[in-house]
Amino acid sequence: MSLKKNIMLVLALMTMFLMLLFMVFGENSLTDLYQLKIKKDNLSKKNDALKKENLSLYREIERLKNDPEYVEDVARKELGVIGKDEVIIKVKKRKVQKN
Repeated sequence: MSLKKNIMLVLALMTMFLMLLFMVFGENSLTDLYQLKIKKDNLSKKNDALKKENLSLYREIERLKNDPEYVEDVARKELGVIGKDEVIIKVKKRKVQKN
């Protein structure tokens, strides 16, 4: 081969190598695409979790609107409410003395 053809071949190979580097590591490259895919997957997981939480909250709202027993149970647990004829008795635990 002539020197001119060798130089053209080397330049073509270098150009192809540089193009490959830009495709893998440059802006909007395969690495960026991979990172975007990971972000998309994480956002999809968060979205699914939020959908489940929204459904759970919607169900709780419906129960609070339509289920008096559930409202009473929530009031007892969260607010410490007692019924008309109920009395609260608090019992202190005795400390056991060891001999």
